Amino acid sequence: MQTNQLKRTHPNKKRMIVARGGKRGKTAGRGGKGQSARAGNKRRPEWRDIIKRIPKLRGRGKNSNKPFQERPVVVNISSLEANFVANDAVTPTILVEKGIVKTLSGRIPMVKILGDGEITKAITVTGCYISLPASEKIVKAGGSVTQIVEKVIKSNKPKAPKVAKEPKPESKSESKKEESKTNKVKSPEVENKKKEAKSEKKEVVAKKSVKK
Repeated sequence: MQTNQLKRTHPNKKRMIVARGGKRGKTAGRGGKGQSARAGNKRRPEWRDIIKRIPKLRGRGKNSNKPFQERPVVVNISSLEANFVANDAVTPTILVEKGIVKTLSGRIPMVKILGDGEITKAITVTGCYISLPASEKIVKAGGSVTQIVEKVIKSNKPKAPKVAKEPKPESKSESKKEESKTNKVKSPEVENKKKEAKSEKKEVVAKKSVKK
């Protein structure tokens, strides 16, 4: 084999030529005349603008009313009576092993025991949420219940000590008002001195007029 006999396994694709001499012939797949038949026909889709006009939901959207915490799987006392013997322990793992409760994506779910039915066997319930009537029935039958204590996370940040508020400094206008008030209220001694000074001035003026 010579070099002039070599052929490519994947030859280049021919581009679509628009016109009668094109690959498809005549309009070459572009239809009739108009905007869609021209080069550079890339129009913005209208639905994008419609989507942008829609107001966005803040928060979790359609899941805003759903709680973050998973709901526990419900197990009634009647199923415990049927599947357990006296002095047996009841935990979520044991309930999964016995097939009363199914795992959720490979995890053992939270379990809540409700008081539907009757129980006559003394069993010990641990690691499960339990309703008040169910716990009363289990205790009455001679069993025991240890309820889950929910942890309350407290912040470790030290509280800042309360600082007494300092009195606000008086503005210039207020201080001037107070000074004017104090000046207006004068003692009788000051008024008497002023009267004496006025009378002395009058006497001096009268003497000068007499000399002339």
